[in-house]
Amino acid sequence: MSHTFALDKSCPETGARAGLITTSRGAVPTPAFLPVGSQAAVKALGPDEVRAAGASIILANTYHLHLRPGVGVIEKVGGLHRFMSWPGPILTDSGGYQVFSLARLCRTADEGVTFRSHVDGSEHFLTPEMVIQLQERLGSDIIMPLDECPPYCQEPELIREAVRRTHVWAERSRLARRRDDQALYGIVQGGAFPELRRQSAEFLASLGFDGYAIGGVSLGEPKQVMFSTIEETVGWLPEDRPRYLMGVGSPEDILEAVARGVDLFDSALPTRTARNGALFTASGRRNIQNACYRDRDEPLDRDCGCYTCRHFSAAYLHHLFRSRELLAYRLATIHNLTFVLGLMRRIREAILDGRFAALKRAFLAEYRTTDEETRLVQKQKWLSSRTEPESLAPFV
Repeated sequence: MSHTFALDKSCPETGARAGLITTSRGAVPTPAFLPVGSQAAVKALGPDEVRAAGASIILANTYHLHLRPGVGVIEKVGGLHRFMSWPGPILTDSGGYQVFSLARLCRTADEGVTFRSHVDGSEHFLTPEMVIQLQERLGSDIIMPLDECPPYCQEPELIREAVRRTHVWAERSRLARRRDDQALYGIVQGGAFPELRRQSAEFLASLGFDGYAIGGVSLGEPKQVMFSTIEETVGWLPEDRPRYLMGVGSPEDILEAVARGVDLFDSALPTRTARNGALFTASGRRNIQNACYRDRDEPLDRDCGCYTCRHFSAAYLHHLFRSRELLAYRLATIHNLTFVLGLMRRIREAILDGRFAALKRAFLAEYRTTDEETRLVQKQKWLSSRTEPESLAPFV
């Protein structure tokens, strides 16, 4: 097995931990954030820019690559790493969440999922075995099984059925695995129900996966519900395997999740908000399109060492966004990824030095977050926008 995980140090005041995931294509110091490149590209950036921002691993998505350009195309040119010119580790999501949130006319049974593509309306059928085979053909370093990810709700029967099916698919995925140079992570479901989370975590841990993901969060639930769900789930997972929180990427949420023992994160939030002109700073997000930046002849963040802040003024970024110049998306994305990946580096160093609790307190004391009501409204708008035709949402 070419995938290993070593725990370097834990924080005595919290559940925070620093470790090292080793793959055949390089090491991933944890805690780590995975920039999202669903369609074999981190939007607006080249691989060298993603690496310069501080990324050691990225995420791609099986659902998107299966639909376009097709796994056969990627396989023919030598695999996903060569196709997108990324030399480091790649984690591929199974696409289960996308099937349930993007696809049209989705029909689910224990055998698999039938759905119509959100791209062209063509009908497709995927089984857990097929999803594993697709990822083995892609050649990614960490792969995920097909799971059922229901929306946030308070209906225990709906969540219980999703957990049951996720477990059935997890067992079949393990049996379908043929390559020993890829790590396979299990995905814990269970909604916001502690007992279902415990049952799911214990069952998947008994199967001996190489790592464990926490799925079914950041789907519109209040933050305290999300944090308690994370804490409940982590408590039942093995300490000697990586813990991966799927779909969470705001700085404040990362800090809270690290404090609860999470090692890996992925989210399109930093890159998506960048394309909308919302840029991270130590005091919170700043909307570069606001009039106060029209003539500000200094970097947006004077303490940031990213390419954007070293070379361009806030006034220039404001001009690019107001003029809808494509360069705006690239420069803003570089900044936001550098900020988040830099925060991950600081978190890891603080854990190793025994300063994590102090870092968390200091960061959250200065960082102004979006109020809960506004955040939930924005989240629902984004979730709704994912069902729109691509022509209406080219940068989603």
